[in-house]
This record gives sequence, structure tokens and C-alpha cells, in this order.
Amino acid sequence: MSLIECRRLTREYTRGKNAIRPLDELDFDVEEGTFLALMGPSGSGKTTLLNLIAGIDRPTSGELRIGGQDITKLSRSKLGAWRAANVGYIFQLYNLVPVLTAYENVELPLLIHPLSRRERHERVATALDLVGISDRHDHFPRQLSGGQEQRVAIARAIVTNPTLLLADEPTGDLDRESSRAILNLLRDLNRELGRTLIVVTHDPGTSEYASETVHLENGRIVREATEENAA
Repeated sequence: MSLIECRRLTREYTRGKNAIRPLDELDFDVEEGTFLALMGPSGSGKTTLLNLIAGIDRPTSGELRIGGQDITKLSRSKLGAWRAANVGYIFQLYNLVPVLTAYENVELPLLIHPLSRRERHERVATALDLVGISDRHDHFPRQLSGGQEQRVAIARAIVTNPTLLLADEPTGDLDRESSRAILNLLRDLNRELGRTLIVVTHDPGTSEYASETVHLENGRIVREATEENAA
């Protein structure tokens, strides 16, 4: 069953007198529970598409249905509420708050939800345990390695139990060993939690971990199914 359905999805920017259209009437489906690697050259629209799916940006035209709801028709406030309830976003450069501990960074997105302190604590503890960083819960970002910071960022993304996990170059700032550890973690979370995961990447090796790979080129998609790999 398709969780995400894009129909004639278009995003156009104006740069000076030039119109730039990284996504041009894109038709695109993602099945529920998929681990999708989204690849393509710089400027191909990968991050644009990810931000549209996340509800961070809005398309110029077209339909974008997620879970049967066309999020392009939501008001700004309703879109914000939808995003908070349904999307976990993992950034390349972690985007952790430097004055907050790992625990506090993970707890942050829960503060807008009607949860008790005990409920927040249980969720944060579970998320930190899932990503293997519980023993660093009281550390500040500057006291963590890059791989550990990304684990905290992943815990923050999953703590709200979102429908969608979206990651923009999550291993782009990591060494090879840390990259493999993060990709293994993301694959395990996709399998164990059953959440749909979309990863934007330039690294062809990421497709070894994904159940499906999609290439964006000149606003068109070439879909390549991949076998799950135990790497």
C-alpha cells in the first residue's frame, strides 16, 4: 500500500530572471515500510522533494498525499501540527542545541505534545536505548563524537513515534566506520519499528542498506529495486 503519492508534483524557484524547476510534474509513490535511498546529482531536486514530503516546503503545483491526505491543502498551522505528529527529520549536521544535553535534545520535540514528565522520560529513555547512546544521556554535543551526535539526532527524530523518518545526507559528515554504523542503525530501526524511511544520499553504498533506490535526474525518476543486504 502506498503511504506517499505524488501526482504532477512541481516546485519552481525564481533566481533573478530565470525559473528553476528541480521537480517537474513528478509522479512518485512510496510503499509503507520502505527503506528508500534517494539519489541523484547536485541540483537534481533530492532535498527539495524530501522537504516537500516533510511539509517544510510547499509545491508550486500538484498533489502530495501522505496516508491518504493531500498535505498541500493544509493551512500553515495545520501543516505544522501534521509535521510534528508524523515526521522525524534527521539532518546531515545533526542540528543539536549545544547548550542542551543529549537527553534534553531528544526531549525537545516532545514538549509540544500533551505528555506528562514521566511519559516524556519513558519515551526519551526508550529512544536513547534504541540508538545505543543511553550512557551519554547527560553529555553535551561538544562532548560527543560525530557518530554519537548523529545517534542523538536519530533518537530525537524517532522519539515522537513518527509515521515517516526522513534523512538528508545523514552520513555526509562522518567517517566510513561511523557511516556504516549509522546506516546499520537506520536499517534496523526501519525493520524493527516498521517506519517508512527515506534517505537522501550521494553515496552509492547506501543503496546496499535500502530496500529500494530511486534516482532523480532532470526532474525524472528512475526506480531501481535492490535486494536487502546484510552488510
